[in-house]
Amino acid sequence: MSEKPTACRAGDNKTPGVTALMSSTTAGFDEASRAHAASLDTWSEAMVGSVQSRDGTVIKYHRLGQGPGLVVLHGAMESAQSHSLLAEALADSFTVCVPDRREHTLGFPFAPDYSIQKEVEDLEALLSETASHSVFGVSSGGVICLKATLSLPGIDKAVVYEPPLSLPKVEVDAALKRYDSEMAEGRVAAALITAMKATQMGPRAMRAMPRWLLERMVNMQVRRQESQAKTGGANMRTMAGTLHYDFSVVAEMSGRLDEFRGVKADVLLLGGSESPAYLKAALDSLERILPRAKRTEFSGLDHGGSSDPSPFNKKGNPELVAREVRRYLVQS
Repeated sequence: MSEKPTACRAGDNKTPGVTALMSSTTAGFDEASRAHAASLDTWSEAMVGSVQSRDGTVIKYHRLGQGPGLVVLHGAMESAQSHSLLAEALADSFTVCVPDRREHTLGFPFAPDYSIQKEVEDLEALLSETASHSVFGVSSGGVICLKATLSLPGIDKAVVYEPPLSLPKVEVDAALKRYDSEMAEGRVAAALITAMKATQMGPRAMRAMPRWLLERMVNMQVRRQESQAKTGGANMRTMAGTLHYDFSVVAEMSGRLDEFRGVKADVLLLGGSESPAYLKAALDSLERILPRAKRTEFSGLDHGGSSDPSPFNKKGNPELVAREVRRYLVQS
C-alpha cells in the first residue's frame, strides 16, 4: 500500500587549546553552510511519498528525476536529505528514490524488534513501489544493500560506498553496549564520542584527546549545530539516537563476509583515499569475494564523500561520486 507522491517544501568558556582546535576543525564553516543551503533548495523540488513495509511500518521517501529507478540508502547520522545533491546529480538519468531509513526519524528510545532483515524488507517494498532494479548504499546502508542482493533477485546492480564489514564483532558489540548505556543516561556527547572512536571518524587529533575534553568539545558542537538547525529539523542531538541501528546492522553482519560469495548482482565498490584503513580492508575483502565486482577509489574523499557537503562533512563531493555511479549503471 502506498500514498501518491506529493510536492515537498523546504522548510562556554574555552581553554586556548580548545579554542585553537575548534577554530581549525570549523574552518570553512560558512562555505560548507552555503553548500548545505543549496542542498535544501534542491530538496524542495523533490516529490515525497510513502510505502508500507511487510510489518506495516511506513517508509517515507523522496523522489527526483526521470529514467530507470535507483534506490539510495543513507548511512549513520544521516537522513534522506543527506544525499539530496547526489540525487539531483543523477536525476537527469534516473528516477532516484531516497528514503528515510526505518527508525532514523525516531532515535531514542530504541525499537526492540529492529534487525537488518527488517531493513531488507523495507528496501524490497521501495523497489516494488518504484520499479527499481538498482540500489546505492552508503556505510550501513551499503551493508543492507549487499544483504538484500542475497534474497531479492530483482536487484540487478548494487553500488556500495564503504560498508564497514571488517570491524571485529567483539569491538562492535562493546561499542554498542557502551553507546546504549550512555544514551540511556542522557549523555549524548559521550555516546557520540564512543561512536566516533569505534568507527575512527572525525579529526585524528580529536580522537587522540582525553574523553573529558572531547566531551566538552562535542557538547559545544552539538549546541552550535542545534541552534542553527531549522525547527523540527534533524540535528546532532536528535540523530545521535539513530546510531544504535547502524551499530546493530554492523554487529549483526560482522564476521559474515563469506555469505556474499552468493551475490549474483553486479556490484560496484566505492571508497575514498582518506578513509580509515578498516574500511579499505572491507573493500579489499569484498573485491575478492564478490563474483561480479568492480572497484573505484576517489582521491581526496573520505567516508562522507557521497553525502552533501555541510559544516560537518566538508569533503563531501556527491557530484564526483554521481558521475562514477552513472557511468557504471549506464555502461556496465
